[in-house]
Amino acid sequence: MSTVSLPLGYTSALTAEYLRNLARRWNISFKSEEEEAAYLLLLQSAEAVHREVQDLPDFSEPNLQPIATSEDRLFWRPDPQANTHNAWSHRTCIRAAQPTSSLLEGRKIAVKDNISVGGLPTTVGAFATLVSRDAQFPISPIDATVVKRVLEAGGLIMGTATCEMYSAAPISSTSASGPVHNPWAYGYTSGGSSSGCGSLMGMNVIDPSQSNFGDRADLAIGSDQGGSIRIPASYNGVYGLKPTHGLVPYTGAMTLTPMIDHLGPMATSVKDIAVLLHVLAGYDGYDPRMTPESPLRSAVPDYPAILDEVQADQGSKLRVGILKEAFEIPSMSDEVRTGVYNAACEFFRAVGATVSEVSVPLHAQGPAIWTAATRVSMSDWGCQSLMPGFLSYVPPHIEFRWPPDQGMHDLLTDKNPSIMNLIFSATYLKESCPAQLVAKSHRKVFELRRAYDDALDKFDVLITPTTPTVAFPHPSGLTERVKAAVGIVANTCPFNVTGHPAMSVPCGFGGADPRLPFGMQIISRRWGEEKILRAAALFELGRELVDN
Repeated sequence: MSTVSLPLGYTSALTAEYLRNLARRWNISFKSEEEEAAYLLLLQSAEAVHREVQDLPDFSEPNLQPIATSEDRLFWRPDPQANTHNAWSHRTCIRAAQPTSSLLEGRKIAVKDNISVGGLPTTVGAFATLVSRDAQFPISPIDATVVKRVLEAGGLIMGTATCEMYSAAPISSTSASGPVHNPWAYGYTSGGSSSGCGSLMGMNVIDPSQSNFGDRADLAIGSDQGGSIRIPASYNGVYGLKPTHGLVPYTGAMTLTPMIDHLGPMATSVKDIAVLLHVLAGYDGYDPRMTPESPLRSAVPDYPAILDEVQADQGSKLRVGILKEAFEIPSMSDEVRTGVYNAACEFFRAVGATVSEVSVPLHAQGPAIWTAATRVSMSDWGCQSLMPGFLSYVPPHIEFRWPPDQGMHDLLTDKNPSIMNLIFSATYLKESCPAQLVAKSHRKVFELRRAYDDALDKFDVLITPTTPTVAFPHPSGLTERVKAAVGIVANTCPFNVTGHPAMSVPCGFGGADPRLPFGMQIISRRWGEEKILRAAALFELGRELVDN
């Protein structure tokens, strides 16, 4: 590593005493005045270079500038009477002035409120004092890649959907704006962290004559780091796809940590999932999560056309593996366990598919591997916006409050204690655990990926319950909120670290009063979205055959 310059005539606030105190942290002392002076000069050089860049004007990538729209980019807080379940964060109604396709013509889209929409605030489900210095929600100067693609496809962006604070909760009572309610039962969780997206989609599958939910959306875009698309999909009885890591660009969305960041579609039909995925997928040139395996836009599979070709007789070629360990997690309810198992066997076999159990013992350690591999970096990325050593374009308008103080602690403890837990545990791990432990956990991720791939050598798709239970009432109090979130991500988070695509599909209903939906998760090989979509379509065909 070289020093680019030694500034002449530069006035620095750094003193020899500061350098000595810095060295003392590691029990280092300088052997001579010359040694100390040399290191002080180098330290002052680093200060000068960074000040120089700090004083330069920022750069906003032209390809991420908000595209021209036929309406002004106005926004407003939704009327409570039109936002009965607190599913909307901010409302708008914008469409491209010159769309390039009609794939989403006239379709109303909701975007999770951790995704940048040019001209709209981004709240990340937090209080304004946690995301900006002036205690005002920052206005996005860019369109996230997925927002731009929706507009170019003729879609209408109808607003941002409420999300859980810092996008880090599997339940829906941590947002600064209040709880998001499940449309099947007011006062019950809609799941998180894409809670507003899940609630809005759930409204579409309930008889509109039975409930007045206010303004709705046809489709939604959520984000998923441990299950945040699939969990709300399960609790609200809709479809939610976490694509292969690197298929849909994350550019313009707020990260928790790049290893597990995913954006994906939520909808009320397999066909709509396929259409929206086709619009969103493909390399964008900015997202470091994308790899040489990520398809160029021109090479993205025609997912809707794949579904058009699905016929019941194709089921005989489908090999379905029931992932044994996924049905044995401690928090699994009997109604979800038997409901998913029986539905998978009955509906897939109705179209001629072969269905049998498969064991992946390491799946039981999947949540621990996910945690160990990501906990420290989640604090760095998701709480501090620290940058990695590789090129990345981070949304420029969000500035998370750091370091934590009493006021920040009190706000987070009141709404989302998982964030303070993340901060405390990450600090402990940095100070007390060897760095080799994180490296080992990354190697265990590769082992877990290999274990799933070995099972997928024998099966086209794997099946698990999405969530261990149906939705439950919003918890109250710190202890109840902590307990309510335990175990929810057990079957979803492993596939965030391994990168496998996974989709929750509506499976059945549980509970007595009210009756609430639960989901079945379909997993396939990385870049195997076509198999998941075909399997979901065949599952629905099997349901029709059985019901008729």
